[in-house]
Amino acid sequence: MEQKKFMNPYLAGVLLGLVLLLTIYITGRGLGASGAFKSVVIESVNNVAPDHAANTAVYEQYNKKHPDGPLREWLFFEIIGVVIGAFFSGVLGRRMALKLDKGPRTTNWMRIATAIIGGALFGLGSQLGRGCTSGSALSGMAIMSFGGIITMFAIFGGAYSLAYFFRKLWLK
Repeated sequence: MEQKKFMNPYLAGVLLGLVLLLTIYITGRGLGASGAFKSVVIESVNNVAPDHAANTAVYEQYNKKHPDGPLREWLFFEIIGVVIGAFFSGVLGRRMALKLDKGPRTTNWMRIATAIIGGALFGLGSQLGRGCTSGSALSGMAIMSFGGIITMFAIFGGAYSLAYFFRKLWLK
């Protein structure tokens, strides 16, 4: 079986740091994924329920701040670029496959359900915390933000403290 090729993690970290610094230099703000998803949600509400969007403060404020529409935000295009880049990375590295990674004690439905629940909780947390891992922690730490450092400790501390309880789902 051919071993799958991955980029050297140290090189990937340096490249990510350079992209982050370049983004801060060009745009005046860091990277982040939750802002793009927020733009999609707001655009969806604008199209499906325009009266609700016009009469709700959060949508009204966002729409005033972005008169051309939320999908004209550069973060939206960042996420499109991430998806396209991930696709080409998978193709070039011969890692493209439709499969469901899971542990030996996990059913397909349990894996799908926990992924959906975890994604929803992470999305909610990113809105409460004013950013996702890349926006709040990575970009925050790049500008030496105390909040970014606390966010990174909270993310990794939470992951390490919960890993013990969920390890049996993934290990033999």
